[in-house]
Amino acid sequence: MSLIKNILVIAEFDDQGIKPSAYETIHAARLLADSFNGQVHVFCFGFGNPDKAKQLFNYGADRVQVLNNPLYSTVSLDLGLMVIEPQIIKDKPYAVIFPATTHGKEFAASLSAKFNVGLATDCVAVQAGGDNQIIVRRPVYAGKALSNLTLNGPGPHILSLRQNTFRGPGPDFSRVGDIELLGINVSNDQQVLKIREVVKETGSQLDITEARVVVSGGLGMQQPENFKLLEDLAQVLQGAVGASRPVVDNGWRKYSNQVGQTGRTIQPDLYIACGISGAVQHLAGMSSAKCIVAINKDANAPIFSVADYGIVGDALTIVPSLTQEFRRVLSS
Repeated sequence: MSLIKNILVIAEFDDQGIKPSAYETIHAARLLADSFNGQVHVFCFGFGNPDKAKQLFNYGADRVQVLNNPLYSTVSLDLGLMVIEPQIIKDKPYAVIFPATTHGKEFAASLSAKFNVGLATDCVAVQAGGDNQIIVRRPVYAGKALSNLTLNGPGPHILSLRQNTFRGPGPDFSRVGDIELLGINVSNDQQVLKIREVVKETGSQLDITEARVVVSGGLGMQQPENFKLLEDLAQVLQGAVGASRPVVDNGWRKYSNQVGQTGRTIQPDLYIACGISGAVQHLAGMSSAKCIVAINKDANAPIFSVADYGIVGDALTIVPSLTQEFRRVLSS
């Protein structure tokens, strides 16, 4: 008979609410915890309305602890570890799961070193194996192959999960609970890094790692002003706008929009590549999308090798037509 093994999920929240990646992470943790006859504990930190964390129970959490402190309105590595590390020592979870966000990957790597335990990053599948094992699948060789890893031993096993991969069935409103509010005292000399100012991007653009639809543009868009065509299409589809590395290098779009090996790795339901040739570095960041549509003048462009649907033609004339047709269909 297997011993009870709890799973700890680390989540973030701000004045906008809980980060969407938290719900997917809790769903994956729930599947593991049920196999191990354990519970899902969520440690949520940030600064905002802590009552919003109550909805984490609806998605599978058994226990939710919230650290609500102005210090965490902007998260830094040293401040994050200052609260996460003691939580792991106290709860002794079998696994600690992070979303594979910028912060999540940073925390996961640091905790792996601190506890001298293994780390599985950017996982796209997680399941319980025999003898209390955790079996994960993660991409290797720039996404060209998938590798299965088996995690053994007492733990804590540290995992980060790729976003838009572990979607659950939705909220179960019969699951409820009371959040536990935690306090913390941090003196100035404990802060290695002090953030003086945060300048947020303007606009309401979705994070491309969280969007279910991403419309990306390459140099085939010819000039930065033409990305307005992609923004219009993304707005109709309630998606986000991405870009290839050459576009970002030219200053046409921000780095946060870059898709590829040196940018963001995404897995949306729909990826529309407009004027992107499909260099191997770009394919590494989007080839796991559930459906790929490629628009390019060159019928021999590599992007067509991974596309589910291809349109040979000028994106500057095809995209407006697509936008018009989607708007008509979705509004009817």
